[in-house]
Amino acid sequence: MADTPPEPPPITVVLPDDQEVTGLLHERQQTPEGWLFRVSVPAWQNTAEGAVEPAWYTVWVQAPAHVKRVEGASYDDVPTTYLKSPPSRSVREVLGPRRPTGWVLQKLDAPGPDRGVLHAPDCDEAPEGAPVLELERALDAAEKAGVRLCSLCGAAAELDPVLRGFDQAFDQGR
Repeated sequence: MADTPPEPPPITVVLPDDQEVTGLLHERQQTPEGWLFRVSVPAWQNTAEGAVEPAWYTVWVQAPAHVKRVEGASYDDVPTTYLKSPPSRSVREVLGPRRPTGWVLQKLDAPGPDRGVLHAPDCDEAPEGAPVLELERALDAAEKAGVRLCSLCGAAAELDPVLRGFDQAFDQGR
């Protein structure tokens, strides 16, 4: 034998003119603006034969403005749909595309003390096809005389604290 659904619990429905009518609560739905309750209130309808008979009028109403609890009624079994949280955004969506890892050494053949420049791999000034260096190799290259860090792509901002030590930034105020 199939289970029969439970009888909807009673609920007081507040009509637009502030009259209160006892109705039935069928379901609840959370929206971004609040809660909607699907309720039925007793009404009358005309039959095909011209008679008048009782009927239920079912409508969605805003809660709590248009509904009140009925003392002693249990609403635990009322079907309830909660607002789905928006899909969470990934770190990449929030921060944007990640810069390629590593560093590129641009060797300079010009006369003078400059021997090279360290760039991020996606820097507009980085030479195409140059091998990408890992951090340790990039730091070794940066410590050589005549090699400077590019300030356009952020190589200077990222590698300088590592070369000089993080503590130096705290010692400047002394």
